[in-house]
Amino acid sequence: MNNRSPFQSPDVESVFATYSEELRAPLIQLRQLIFDTASELEGVGPLEETLKWGQPSYLTTQSGTGTTIRIDRIKSKPGRYAMYVHCQTSLLPTYRELYPEELRFDGNRCIEFNLCEEPPTGPLRHCIGLALTYHRSKKKGI
Repeated sequence: MNNRSPFQSPDVESVFATYSEELRAPLIQLRQLIFDTASELEGVGPLEETLKWGQPSYLTTQSGTGTTIRIDRIKSKPGRYAMYVHCQTSLLPTYRELYPEELRFDGNRCIEFNLCEEPPTGPLRHCIGLALTYHRSKKKGI
């Protein structure tokens, strides 16, 4: 992973500051993986980092190629955090079909992670890429 991307928003930085160190570190890693993946994908362009529903969110505002990715702790499940995508996309069913053993899911809401486990970078990077190019893929009928 590249060096850590600076926060674009003081509000987002404030949310990260509220996390315990144990939770902050993996969420920062997930955040950086989102930025790194976006920088490697042709046509995605720069990401906008903002808050949606109080959660750090990543949008392809300039290119419009993707759907919003949100990351946050799971308040009802201590020791867990998640990457959320819009529930009305086909992304979660696709993720589930591609990575039934490698990733853990919560309905059509998110990919769920346990603080005690290292997330599988390859499958996760692929899932992030699919989200960041969702609208481009949809237009091509992929």
